[in-house]
Amino acid sequence: MQGYIAAMTQELHIIGGGMAGSEAAWQAAEAGTRVVIHEMRPKVGTFAHRTGNFAEMVCSNSFRSDDDERNAVGLLHWEMRAANGLIMAMAHSHRLPAGGALAVDRDPFSEAVTARLNAHPLISSTFEEVTELPDQGNWIIATGPLTSGALAESIRAATGADALAFFDAIAPIVYAESVDMSVAWMQSRYDKGETAEEQTAYMNCPMTKDEYYAFIDALLAAEKTEFHENETAGYFDGCLPIEVMAERGRETLRFGPMKPVGLTNPHNPMKPYAVVQLRRDNKLGTLYNIVGFQTKMKYGAQTAVFKMIPGLQAASFARLGGIHRNTFINSPTLLDDQMRLKSRPNIRFAGQITGVEGYVESAAMGLLAGRMAAAELQGKILPPPPPETAMGALITHITGGAEAKTFQPMNVNFGLFPPIDARGGRKGRKDRYKAYTDRAKDAFTAWLS
Repeated sequence: MQGYIAAMTQELHIIGGGMAGSEAAWQAAEAGTRVVIHEMRPKVGTFAHRTGNFAEMVCSNSFRSDDDERNAVGLLHWEMRAANGLIMAMAHSHRLPAGGALAVDRDPFSEAVTARLNAHPLISSTFEEVTELPDQGNWIIATGPLTSGALAESIRAATGADALAFFDAIAPIVYAESVDMSVAWMQSRYDKGETAEEQTAYMNCPMTKDEYYAFIDALLAAEKTEFHENETAGYFDGCLPIEVMAERGRETLRFGPMKPVGLTNPHNPMKPYAVVQLRRDNKLGTLYNIVGFQTKMKYGAQTAVFKMIPGLQAASFARLGGIHRNTFINSPTLLDDQMRLKSRPNIRFAGQITGVEGYVESAAMGLLAGRMAAAELQGKILPPPPPETAMGALITHITGGAEAKTFQPMNVNFGLFPPIDARGGRKGRKDRYKAYTDRAKDAFTAWLS
């Protein structure tokens, strides 16, 4: 046993092989640290996962905007690439046309991440469920929002607080060949993209006013998943089910995922009242996901309601939507600025379980946790990136910048950054965002060096 513990102290152990765990393992191994990834899949499955691969994308196949000059998540992409990030490298290798977004062919992407990690001489993997927070060794908990019940209970016991939770939903995927292209058409909003393929990356299904209101009525009346007794249905605002958005007002969807702007219907000169967009989900172009259509409708209701969408009357679904419970901790009270659990500093947390939301944010926190853990094992302390950077803004938010009493999952956004000095006159929004990203790139480059 003593020999086992001694070996553990020389290695970094990571629980969870999702976006955060995969990036953490890569970064630590690239820094010269021996890493063991503990992943319960495929031996123990989850509601949302289909494979035992690392970095499996279970919701959208999009890493969102790739604009690193005027968008905070695009800036985060830039920082991860600058830091030799595995997730961004594999995303680029398996990207799909998506206008200004970074969307990927999800299965080849996760297979490529898995292959790179398996091929690394300093990374090994073990496939079993870890049910308790370890007392010995150096660990990163990167179990994501679908942390197993036993481990979640161990975390709750160790932190002395109930785990926080919210509900997340998954959008349906349609077979492209089943979409009626005499009704739908291919176009990215505002023809965004540098190539013809990028500018025609989305399927668009138009609705008249009567069709839209009939769809809303059916959406509101549809049978939906009920929660168990004592469960509260809190949602992350960036991933609301469409029925929840519709309940907020009959026009809400027209100003959200169904907004009809920046699009021209070649089949009909009349401007549509609303538009449903579908984004390519694989490289072959055989699968498309319905953008922003996360749902908690029961399966039978989904098929009936979604076939009301013009162009989808005969649609075949490769996957219907669903809803699942996500777990995260109150990081501002529990973690230090090295992402370590204050009460047990041999344990770090990374990814969505820390209260960041989104694939990119999760992987970015894995990147930092892996680098920080490797530095500590080598007798050094790696300071967090400056708060003027996207990674720095996120880690500052989750380790103390957020109000603990109202802490909720957060995407990266410029509201988390220190304000830009407005001397010389107020800047327009585009110029202001460019000033944020210019400042961030300088600061992040200095931090890396």
